[in-house]
Amino acid sequence: MIKFRVSSGRWRQIYPGVYATFTGELNRGTRLWAAVLSAGPGAALSHETAAELHRLTDKPAEMIHLTVPVKRRVMAVEGVSLHRSGRAAEAVQGNTNPPRTTVEETVLDLTQTAATFDDVCGWVTRAIARDLTDEARLRQAINARPRLRWRSDLHELIVAAAGGDHSVLEFRYHRDVELAHGLPEPSRQVPFVTSAGRRGRRDRVYEEYGVVVELDGRLGHPAENQWKDKARDNAAAAEGKQSLRYGWAQVKWKACATAAEVARVLRLHGWDGHPKPCSPGCPVQREQAPPVTAASTRAGSLRSGRTTCAPARSAAG
Repeated sequence: MIKFRVSSGRWRQIYPGVYATFTGELNRGTRLWAAVLSAGPGAALSHETAAELHRLTDKPAEMIHLTVPVKRRVMAVEGVSLHRSGRAAEAVQGNTNPPRTTVEETVLDLTQTAATFDDVCGWVTRAIARDLTDEARLRQAINARPRLRWRSDLHELIVAAAGGDHSVLEFRYHRDVELAHGLPEPSRQVPFVTSAGRRGRRDRVYEEYGVVVELDGRLGHPAENQWKDKARDNAAAAEGKQSLRYGWAQVKWKACATAAEVARVLRLHGWDGHPKPCSPGCPVQREQAPPVTAASTRAGSLRSGRTTCAPARSAAG
């Protein structure tokens, strides 16, 4: 009967033992269900495919990812990537069709296959920023796994993401620019409204000093985005705040120079603290000296025997 229906074109095989009983194109949902059925009992969508279903990612992966119980022998089929787990049953989210791993298990699965720390950071911050999970549930999932790569880093990332770091770039700014150099703690994700009534959030606001830091993690910078950035900066200026804007290059590769610049602006706006160098040769060392004033320059020149002309020029500058 099956052979006849397949040969007649009424049915078609998707995977061994799995058939489509209708004509027309196979949509994404049908293909995902077919993959789960082909793997048999206990199989569930996981990794990038579960991330797609949970809206943790906006782009479907080419491969369909499945997790099956470790004791089951399942042959991989074309277009499907199999993962085996001793916790396959515990990882599945209840009442989901097709079955898939929970958001927390999906995040941890993806961090275990991540090639870089930035990839790990991206999965964690995105899950919390999109309100798909929270700090408590992620910690519970971490504690349920006896073996886990990046364990200490994951705990740090969860705290940062729950505190308002909604991207890899924001986490790096917090860790490598602010904390590493002793800058004052800003407010994060501060809501604002432009004169045109548009609402948004500012990445960092040093409220006491009227300084805003915006972090742009986009690789491209189309004209439309440039105008949006200008609107945000103009809104900050209208509130009497100075806006600084940094991207990947300034935060990832030039964190020390960025910290020195932020410290310099903060001090111009009233911060009386001193940044600390993160290592020998850190450019922040130059920002540790007290600000040069006309009085201090003149006194130094008199002690060194210089005339007062040079101090007068430096004071004017």
